[in-house]
Amino acid sequence: MQVHVVEHPLIAHKLTELRRQETPSNIFRQLTEELVMLLAYEATRNLELEDVEIQTPVTKTVGKRVMRPRPLVVPILRAGLGMLEGMVRMAPTAEVGFLGMARNEETLDIVTYAERLPADLTGRHVFVLDPMLATGGTLAESINFLYQRNARRVTCICLLGAPEGLARLEESHGDVDVDLYLASIDEKLTDKAYIYPGLGDAGDRLYGVAE
Repeated sequence: MQVHVVEHPLIAHKLTELRRQETPSNIFRQLTEELVMLLAYEATRNLELEDVEIQTPVTKTVGKRVMRPRPLVVPILRAGLGMLEGMVRMAPTAEVGFLGMARNEETLDIVTYAERLPADLTGRHVFVLDPMLATGGTLAESINFLYQRNARRVTCICLLGAPEGLARLEESHGDVDVDLYLASIDEKLTDKAYIYPGLGDAGDRLYGVAE
């Protein structure tokens, strides 16, 4: 497993605005989209290419295109949906699947409640979108789920990560072909398994639902 914290002035600036308590949902969604586009630029560096012959206005030449089968983008419901638009803007030829996994707030166990994916992912490079890597349970289960369907490679894109979640992924998937891209690794988890200092509940802040 390879962990990449993407350092860039625009990422640092947008993440600061995302963390602000007073940032409204519409701006939060816009910042999330922009951050994902910046992260996706780095996360797609390992996409395989093939030669393609094209005709320019001047002559025939050989260019490059993303090799088939097309990449598959899988947002983890529901907060991962807020990252989808930024990802498909950067990879418009990718297909999109959905995976619903939720953490039981009492037991912290991960429950799969929905999925819409091809039955066979042989040869597919899958990009998993989940804004918060907290305990690592959801991401670990999603990686297992995808490799059980024969995914060739899994790349995960998160906005924030906690050391505890990274440690869990390293323990469970340290020898698996997984890339993880983040904007920041924060200090720790709280006793309620929230990332600290974090940015609160990403799903609630994206969709305007507050307790």
